[in-house]
Amino acid sequence: MNDVHELLERATEGAGRPAVSTEAVYARAARVRYRRRAVVSAAALAVVAAGAVTLPGFAAGPETERSSVASAPAGQADRAGKAERLAALLPAGVGDIEQVSLAALIKQAKPEQDHTEYVGPLDGQYAVRRDGGVGYLVLLLMDAPQVTEKFGGSPVGDLCEPQGHDLRRSDCVHEELPDGSALTIWSDSMEYGDGGTPQWGPELIGRLELKDGSLLAARSSTGYTGDRSQGPLLKSPPIGREQLRTLLLSPELLPEK
Repeated sequence: MNDVHELLERATEGAGRPAVSTEAVYARAARVRYRRRAVVSAAALAVVAAGAVTLPGFAAGPETERSSVASAPAGQADRAGKAERLAALLPAGVGDIEQVSLAALIKQAKPEQDHTEYVGPLDGQYAVRRDGGVGYLVLLLMDAPQVTEKFGGSPVGDLCEPQGHDLRRSDCVHEELPDGSALTIWSDSMEYGDGGTPQWGPELIGRLELKDGSLLAARSSTGYTGDRSQGPLLKSPPIGREQLRTLLLSPELLPEK
């Protein structure tokens, strides 16, 4: 695969018609990236994603603004609950957090079309509203069998080093962690000059490759402009590099064993 968006494909691939896909959701920005990378690398990132359970635990952080669950319809209660649990892991001042469907926001897919099955307890797509802008956090965990089925094995190597025709990742930091997992975080300007919509703003991308072969990845995006934009871009990603690292190393993002 070429980057985190390959894995994030799982976040929307079940949303109804084939047109509602990652390529559709991320529109031309993703397609331009695919065209520029003729050789798909097995060492590229993963989606939308979290932490190693054998590392020291990262407990819930300070209180932060949260989505309200008051009077929430029954069908929305689980989504609001996940948003609150995610907010509890983030520092104060991140903003109001709400679980959303990018397929619904961007492609106007109907809720009943979304049959996405998540592995991680907090997997999902979240809108983050702050200072009048709207950004997004996307989390996704793939277990080892899913990784093997989709990519023919677990990605290996330093993602900060270009793989095949991949472009070098900006501000990329790769860590080999004591428990045998590997954490990589980099930035992406999302400036590919195609002029299409939606046009995504700058973002941070993180991936944790666990020693059991599973992958947990995340996007911290400043948002998108163009058709059906939910608001102006955030001035900076919803969470910064250190905050993203802490989130990815939070055992709360992994299923209980």
